[in-house]
Amino acid sequence: MSNEDHPEPKPDARTEVLQGTLDLMILQTLASMGPQHGYAIAARLEQISGGALQLNMGTLYPGLTRLEARGWIKATWAQTPSSRRARFYGLTARGRKQLDTERAQWHRMADIMARVLE
Repeated sequence: MSNEDHPEPKPDARTEVLQGTLDLMILQTLASMGPQHGYAIAARLEQISGGALQLNMGTLYPGLTRLEARGWIKATWAQTPSSRRARFYGLTARGRKQLDTERAQWHRMADIMARVLE
């Protein structure tokens, strides 16, 4: 079998969202910034990552829907600064508690990965 059968993956300037991290990123963004609409959440994550993380709405909105169904965020309709009607998502008390849990789990896993990679 030649290399042409299995070409090397091309480097991508964007970073894939690791499974399970999207919830944490959304919760943390809402905790830091207060209620935001979906586009603002995606833009903030792109800004924080220096452009390496670019979430499309097909990734972000299912995550928002999942978090809302779990009671971790609440959506309300409001107007954006540009007078467009949009759903704004805010953290609930349960969401703040979950953020603490998710953050602790992430730090624990990061510590494990750091030891594995040494």
